[in-house]
Amino acid sequence: MTSQPEGLFESFRRAEALVANSRPLDALAALGPVLESRPDDASVQLLAGRAYLNSAQLSRAQQAFERVLELDPSDHYARFGLGKALHRQGRLPEAHAQLKLAAAMAPRPEYQEALGEVRARLALRAEEPD
Repeated sequence: MTSQPEGLFESFRRAEALVANSRPLDALAALGPVLESRPDDASVQLLAGRAYLNSAQLSRAQQAFERVLELDPSDHYARFGLGKALHRQGRLPEAHAQLKLAAAMAPRPEYQEALGEVRARLALRAEEPD
C-alpha cells in the first residue's frame, strides 16, 4: 500500500493480521476506511479479495480480484484468488483458465493443487450423462 496516512496504514496492517488469523469479517471491518480512501490500490483490493473469499462472499471476492487484475494483469495471486472464487461458484471453465494462468506465471504448489482439483471436476462433469 503506497503513501497512506498513518491511520489507514495501521488499519491495513490490522486487516492483514486478521485475515492471517482467520477472521475475515473483522478484517473487512478494519479495511473499510482503507477501501473507501484507496479503491484503486491493488494491495488493498487484494487483501479485500482474500477476506471476501475467506468469508464466502464469492461475488465480492471475484470483483476485488478482477479489480486487481485491471490494475496489474501480472498479479498471479489475484489470478489464483479469482480462480478459487469462480471455482466455488461452480464456474469451472472460467476457474480453470485463471488457475492455469496463475500456475504458469508462478508454479506454486497451492496453484497446482487448485488447478488439479478444477481439472478433476471438469473431467467428472464431462463423464456425466446429459
